[in-house]
Amino acid sequence: MAKIASEKITVELMINLYCRKKHGNRSSLCPKCAELKEYALERLDKCPFGDEKPACKACKIHCYDAEKRTQIKDLMRFSGPRMLLYFPYEYLRHKLQL
Repeated sequence: MAKIASEKITVELMINLYCRKKHGNRSSLCPKCAELKEYALERLDKCPFGDEKPACKACKIHCYDAEKRTQIKDLMRFSGPRMLLYFPYEYLRHKLQL
């Protein structure tokens, strides 16, 4: 699987998990999380490194604006450890790729 496609799956799962656990939304995302998901997927599509992209935290180019970067960091800090419980295959695949 291509790196960008893999990253998209991971970020979607993390955002869905975050919204479900933090905001109590089971069937759909709240507007704030939906906006962040759209933004994150758009940023991945426009990544200048393509499939050679490093982990975002190790990247020299920060393509997220400051507000969205703070939101995604908080989201990943919350969802990252929980991915092992809810999506163990995706968690392991993501960790082994990095």
